[in-house]
Amino acid sequence: MSALRDDVVAIVKQHGLEYRAEPFQLASGELSHDYMDGKKALAEGEHLGLACEAIMELANATGVEFDAVGGLTLGADAYAIGIALLARKRWFVVRKQAKKHGKGKRIEGAQLAPGMRVLLVDDVVSTGGSILEALGVVQETGARIVLAVTLVDRGDEAEDKFRELGVAYRPLITYRDLGIKPVGKVRASTPS
Repeated sequence: MSALRDDVVAIVKQHGLEYRAEPFQLASGELSHDYMDGKKALAEGEHLGLACEAIMELANATGVEFDAVGGLTLGADAYAIGIALLARKRWFVVRKQAKKHGKGKRIEGAQLAPGMRVLLVDDVVSTGGSILEALGVVQETGARIVLAVTLVDRGDEAEDKFRELGVAYRPLITYRDLGIKPVGKVRASTPS
């Protein structure tokens, strides 16, 4: 674990994690007492910059190169633009629904095309529904996802789903790093 990643974990714990006595429903439909707000956690420009640098460090460590970075709006927007600025790459966002007018596009920003290498990003993942939706839209363009990265993964399901699809996936921070209960199906720990 790098010092940069350690700093981002501390920022996320301090500014984005909240315990609620009354459980609330996640987008995945599950109930949790641990509220994780990735947008609030990195609302300070300096904090967002550190997270974007840490995501780039993670991508570099996996050896991938990318032409564009993005994901499903609203979770991916800040990372797409921040990483694009730092890496001098193109950015895009995937709309939740196609525009009702104009060209009816789902992807805004960089125009993805066959052969383009994409770094797919998101803020908080529980079971992977949002980031997998973005993956499907991006793949329809013929672009290739070289790596999917999330700021926080609250469980193990997304990793399993990406593995089944043959797409490399790496969370920057996991529920283990935050000391919170996982959501979804959790793989049994293997003894060390």
